[in-house]
Amino acid sequence: MNLAPRLAHRTPFFYGWAILFSAGASIFVRNAAASLTIAVFVYPLSDELGWSRTMIAGAASLGGLAATFTSPIIGWLVDRFGARMVLTSSVLILGFSTISLAWATSTISIFGAAIPWAFYLAYGMGRVIFSSPIQIGASVVVSRWFIRMRGRVNGILSLTHSVGMVLFPLIASLVIAQSGWRDAWFVLGVMVWVIALLPVSLLMAQRPEDVGLHPDGDESEAVAYESSQQEEEPAWTLKEAMKTPALWILAVGTGLLFLIQAGTNTHAAAFFRDQGLTATTAGLGISLNAAFLGIGGIVWGRIVENIPARYVMAAVGLVMAVGSALFITTDTTIEALAYSALFGFGLGGMLTIPPVAYADYFGRQSLGAIRGITEPFTTFGQAIGVLVPGVVFDYLTTPGEESYLPAFGAFAALGLFTTLIILMAVPPRKSPLPEDSQG
Repeated sequence: MNLAPRLAHRTPFFYGWAILFSAGASIFVRNAAASLTIAVFVYPLSDELGWSRTMIAGAASLGGLAATFTSPIIGWLVDRFGARMVLTSSVLILGFSTISLAWATSTISIFGAAIPWAFYLAYGMGRVIFSSPIQIGASVVVSRWFIRMRGRVNGILSLTHSVGMVLFPLIASLVIAQSGWRDAWFVLGVMVWVIALLPVSLLMAQRPEDVGLHPDGDESEAVAYESSQQEEEPAWTLKEAMKTPALWILAVGTGLLFLIQAGTNTHAAAFFRDQGLTATTAGLGISLNAAFLGIGGIVWGRIVENIPARYVMAAVGLVMAVGSALFITTDTTIEALAYSALFGFGLGGMLTIPPVAYADYFGRQSLGAIRGITEPFTTFGQAIGVLVPGVVFDYLTTPGEESYLPAFGAFAALGLFTTLIILMAVPPRKSPLPEDSQG
């Protein structure tokens, strides 16, 4: 049952805000499989089960790699069947996979190494949902409902994600301390269903035009276009978009930013502990990271409504590069908290700007398919990023002197490189049709 057709003209506000609420609920609960959430489980899992940090992070990487193959299909499904179907099934699967982690401790021996296959399967499945269908479905549907206010609504999505980043690790930590990590996974899985299942299944509509409305709640389509950008909205097919350099520059740049994000966030708590800081400081650092992600999402979202997306996205890359570089010098509580806040502010832009850029550059017509073909760059970047610090720590530093510092230095350099290439993503322009072909 879908209530959107009946409610769209009865709410005292533009129904796009109900769409944003539903999409935000799915973005909020995807944090059950977020890197900051798994970071809370690294110590108890490693301590009780004897799994290495690289082994635990490998589950996130496996899920990210799997998402690189599912994203094009998901993008097509969003265009063909709508975000409602994609998000509803995603929430169902995410809740199930999260709950199953409470019992996913079985291992299999491969070349003499005990591989936690059940954990990899369950968390990997959740990570696929985190990285592909929820991310694509939620951001595409709000970008279709809003044009003029596209930056701020994507910023609000980032805010809902940041609230989830704070609450899911916090709740997991409290449950772990009270009754263990198994109960924590169960509680998180139930939260996924309770919070998001009804909104995404009952309130979703693919486009405002499907229920007799126009983007941003404007009275007519012409007004929507005129007020948003003073010209006809771009309408690129997937095939046309794939021929433009801008698409691939945005895809690569976004992937590199997510590589930096995943590697830093997954290992942040362990890094602070290794630097001699307390568990409380590590937890506060993670919380500040998430809080400033939300603030950053709102700020960057408003900025991108007035400044071209590539310039704003380049600035985001610069902030993340500086944040990664400053992590190298962290050895006091104040530094840990300040640098976490700065890095989180950059992450707010990382989540907000790319969806806006794709929609502004290529329009709403084939946005799902376009996001589907570019999202593998993001998921692949996350998969590699999660592994890099763990590999550096476990295998590439001197035994007895293990450190994450070389990894963070590499992330800083990569952030600067990303800033430069994003500036090259000039918005594409369609060649005008010959006069005789226009009839």
